[in-house]
Amino acid sequence: MKLQPDKSNAPTINAYGPDWVEVNGLKHTQSVVVSSLEGLPSWTWQANNFGQLTVESFEALAQDGIELVILGCGKRLQFPAASLMAPLISKGIGLESMDTSAACRTYNILASEGRRVLAALLIEP
Repeated sequence: MKLQPDKSNAPTINAYGPDWVEVNGLKHTQSVVVSSLEGLPSWTWQANNFGQLTVESFEALAQDGIELVILGCGKRLQFPAASLMAPLISKGIGLESMDTSAACRTYNILASEGRRVLAALLIEP
């Protein structure tokens, strides 16, 4: 069996702390969405904490070609109401909730495998 290393051009989350995330060497201190899809750059997400999530927050994540959204909920794991996830559900996009540090690690693994994934990371001030 021949094994080959995974090759990916997806952005990488290099480091993270309690109130920041570094993506490809650029430090973000506001909530951010990171995509493994080529041609879909990272963008600032308008929600600053879990309580600010709305249906519109999830509509912004329902990008064509995405198979999974990893929701980094901040410092602790929380689960959004099903009604908020309707835009993802209608497009058949999965959602996994976890704390932001776990979401960073999970995104890197899935992106390196070539998966079509978004990490929506809440960065609480």
